[in-house]
Amino acid sequence: MATEDGYLLANEQREAGTRFAALATLFDPVTLRHVQDLGISSGWRCWEVGAGGPELARRLADLVGPDGLVVATDIDTSWLDGAGDVQVLRHDIGTDPPPAIGFDLVHARLVLTHVPQRAAALATMVAALRPGGRLLVEEADPGLQPLLCPDDHGPEQQLANRLRGGFRTLMAGRGADLAVGRTLPRLLREQGLADVAGDAYFPLTHPACAVLERATVEQIRDRLVDAGIATAAEIDQHLDNLAAGRLPELATAPLVSAWGRKPQ
Repeated sequence: MATEDGYLLANEQREAGTRFAALATLFDPVTLRHVQDLGISSGWRCWEVGAGGPELARRLADLVGPDGLVVATDIDTSWLDGAGDVQVLRHDIGTDPPPAIGFDLVHARLVLTHVPQRAAALATMVAALRPGGRLLVEEADPGLQPLLCPDDHGPEQQLANRLRGGFRTLMAGRGADLAVGRTLPRLLREQGLADVAGDAYFPLTHPACAVLERATVEQIRDRLVDAGIATAAEIDQHLDNLAAGRLPELATAPLVSAWGRKPQ
């Protein structure tokens, strides 16, 4: 199947900031729990790949302190203003060499799904680690739980799930790998990492799910209509259902986290 070029949820759209904030609310506690379990401490050198917004990079900078370093990279760094004591660089993880070598921690969240050169991107992250350094990669896996409303009991929920299915169709049409999450432990082992492990987080009924859904639909509404997935009236009805609180049981796709250590 031919694919369109470009990221469906482009950073230059105004809704991107709302999406980044909602994703931070949903997933930063999960990521921070993992990096703390991996031993992050003062003086560590960290690379935040595909950072998007500034929240997580700032939190990492707090953890490593003034003797550490956090480099935050993205192909569009416009939302990284105000990242504090963080080095911000424009970088394409699919094609560019790493910004430095010898990181204690490299982290990427919701990045590989959208990168056509996934194998090269993962190899670049591993190459950037020092011996003994840790890689933490986190990706959504909609195939493991494809519904926006798992309790599909009424017309509001059924409309929401149809629009979510259309969103996945648009993503797949642009080359996104919607099942990469479940493959992460294997991919890390194939890169030669040791002590590979993983888990998954599935938010359900969190208020940020509704914020994320509204911002996402507003970003792609024209494409949903152009593709014949929904009418403008149906999208307006869905957004009204969100605003009126008629969809309290929203979910997101499970976030699969996998981590490993570069051998000494």
